[in-house]
This record gives sequence, C-alpha cells and structure tokens, in this order.
Amino acid sequence: MHAIVQTAFGGPEVLTCTETDVPEPGAGEVLLRVGGAGVNPGDAVLRSGRVPDLVALPWTPGNDVAGVVERVGPGVTRFAPGAEVYGMLPVSRRGAYAEYTAAPAAALAPKPKNLDLPHAAAVPLAAVTAWTALDALGRVGPGDRVLIHAAAGGVGHVAVQLAA
Repeated sequence: MHAIVQTAFGGPEVLTCTETDVPEPGAGEVLLRVGGAGVNPGDAVLRSGRVPDLVALPWTPGNDVAGVVERVGPGVTRFAPGAEVYGMLPVSRRGAYAEYTAAPAAALAPKPKNLDLPHAAAVPLAAVTAWTALDALGRVGPGDRVLIHAAAGGVGHVAVQLAA
C-alpha cells in the first residue's frame, strides 16, 4: 500500500510517499480502508518537531479519518466489514495519510449517511473542538446567547450549528 511517511522533523518536504505493508488490526482495532483524511493545523505542529515527545519517527501523520472497515481485530463487536466509519485517531505510528490504517474501534463512529467519506474526514477535530468550547468551557445551555467570532472556519461553522 502507499502511505505518507515522515522520517525527520521539518516542513512538508519531510513527507514522502512510501510503499509499505498493510497493517494488521490488533485487539480492539479495525483495519480501515481510508476514504478520506483530514488536514489540521496540529498536523503541521507535529510534523515540525515542536512537540517531539508526541511523535515517534518514522510515522504516518493524519488523525482525522473516514473509511470502510475491511477487517476487525480480536474483541471488536461494534463494527463489521463494510461499515463506513469516521473518527479521530490517537497520535501513533499509523495515521490516516495512507491507503489503510489500523485504528482503535473506540475512536470511531458510524459515518453520517448525509456525508461522503472525504467530507466526513473533515469533521472530527473541528467538531470536538467546537463542542468542548461550547459545552465544557463555555457551559452554554438552552436560552443562552452566543457570539462566535470567525464562524466561517472549520471550528466556527460547527460551533454555530451546535449553538443553534
């Protein structure tokens, strides 16, 4: 399979397209045929080496993902092969910038039917960030008035929808 692999810290030039083995799903994981991968500002931070303790090189970036379950590992009962899912992967050696990735089933949810795979892959981090800002930090509830600056961005447009 093809995967984007990073073997050094730096700018986009450190990313290379590499031929590698399809990963095997471990206990609690699924093998996911990637149909879309999100690109977030955090990816550039991790790639740069500004937080080297979070990334063990070599690694494949990409935390936001959507795809189709190909196989399930031991102990996975939540999904079956053929299920379309999306979610936010933990930072590990296996990210979403690949044709396949092994992902924790607990990090995935059924893909909304009204989104295709590439669009679903753009949702996880933006949605979690918006939800955290409104619920955990802002403690927004029914009847509250909310002003959202920069509502045209990834997090902002989701925050507007959640606030409404």
